[in-house]
Amino acid sequence: MSGAYDEVDLEDMEWSDDARAYTYQCPCGDFFQITLEELHAGEDVAHCPSCSLVLLVIYDPDDLPPLKEAEA
Repeated sequence: MSGAYDEVDLEDMEWSDDARAYTYQCPCGDFFQITLEELHAGEDVAHCPSCSLVLLVIYDPDDLPPLKEAEA
């Protein structure tokens, strides 16, 4: 994706139980977020809810944890 602020491996992101998403620190002070559901759907862009920056997430779909019943 062109225009992404940066690229980051999913392994470098942290899981947030509160956000129910993988997160990564944004320069604005908030966090980029991408949910497990989005990743399973093939999404690879994490958005910051506080600014217009986006992050390209690098991951192997085969390495994703399975969705739980409530998440599917």
